[in-house]
Amino acid sequence: MTNDLMVEAEGLVKHFGETRALQGVDLAIPRGTVHGVLGPNGAGKTTAVRILSTLLRPDAGRARIGGYDVVHEAQRVRSAIGLTGQYASVDEDLTGRQNLVLFGALLDLGRSAAKARAAELLEWFDLTEAADRPARTYSGGMRRRLDLAASLVGRPDVIFLDEPTTGLDPAKREDMWDVVRTLVRDGSTVLLTTQYLEEAEALADEITVIDHGRVIAHDTPERLKRIVGGQTLEVRPADARDLARTAEILTGVSSGTPADQIRAGVLAVPVAGDMALAEAVARLTAEGIVVTELSLHLPSLDEVFFSLTSKKPVAEVSNSEVSV
Repeated sequence: MTNDLMVEAEGLVKHFGETRALQGVDLAIPRGTVHGVLGPNGAGKTTAVRILSTLLRPDAGRARIGGYDVVHEAQRVRSAIGLTGQYASVDEDLTGRQNLVLFGALLDLGRSAAKARAAELLEWFDLTEAADRPARTYSGGMRRRLDLAASLVGRPDVIFLDEPTTGLDPAKREDMWDVVRTLVRDGSTVLLTTQYLEEAEALADEITVIDHGRVIAHDTPERLKRIVGGQTLEVRPADARDLARTAEILTGVSSGTPADQIRAGVLAVPVAGDMALAEAVARLTAEGIVVTELSLHLPSLDEVFFSLTSKKPVAEVSNSEVSV
């Protein structure tokens, strides 16, 4: 394994009967980064996570975590990772504190060390006041935080987060994002699967897109956005009576592509590069047109995702997939 890679997978294949869950997936995740894995339902994201976390054996290919083979050195891999799956792994009849102490005991921390680690995590995840209540009395957001805390008891080097914020409200999702950022600052490596495009954009250093069990794209969020096309220039003139003249200017800036009104009072046009912004400002100023909004931006990750996953060859689209 390359020295700076904490997660490395080569040609992972997994079939469930006729279902081809993975068809040769490669991953390479450097130490101390967040790697986002995106894909529609049934793409194979969870199957990949289960193989990397030693819960499934691949039919072909190989994977290493921190240099350890997930099949032949599974016990070493388990000691180096933490996993938060799509469904809570805590015991609802135990209190939050008891759950964390139990995980510590399973990791051979020793009773006093397990209690100390539990108290530390309960405070970090703002669960101290609820620490001695049964987990079944927790809200959905509190259970997700407890579940993530449980995966961190052993201070893992690599953390797998399989759609960790599903079902959380926006505020709690932001709290979870802060936890992920803190983990990476402290030296952990995170593999995050998500269907929230803004989550991947907010957290991931690099993104791999999987569809029908295959990797169909891999790059940084910014470079992935360029797959869809160039940049878009948006302008809102202060006076609605200037819309027609503004549209003419934008059409000229874009070398003839007509400007569209994408919402009330806002015009947009595709442009070839950053200089279009300066040119638009100069032309608008020369015409005496005052604007209240002016922006130049790349396509959103949502547009990238749709573009990538909706343009698959018929032979691939016809393969039946399940999330397992």
